[in-house]
Amino acid sequence: MISEQDVKHIAKLARLGLTAKEIKKFQRELSLILDYFEKLKEVDVSKIEPTTHSILVKNIMRNDEPKSESIETRNKLIESAPDKKERFVKVKSILQ
Repeated sequence: MISEQDVKHIAKLARLGLTAKEIKKFQRELSLILDYFEKLKEVDVSKIEPTTHSILVKNIMRNDEPKSESIETRNKLIESAPDKKERFVKVKSILQ
């Protein structure tokens, strides 16, 4: 069982103020958690390949290909912009 001093030390590190009743409660609960980890150490995992994720994680990406819009569509976009310069939409600067 985890000691009362250990619980007080953990509480101090976590900046928690605990009552005597809470210290006893956490002493029991932390002991149960540590006991469970001891049980996990007994499990034979020698035939299991180490993983970083429990499921296969893979990014699905599309090819980066430029889309060609019609000149008419581009002109409509530029005409609808509140501020423009030649054939570009003008926006406020965000970097100094």
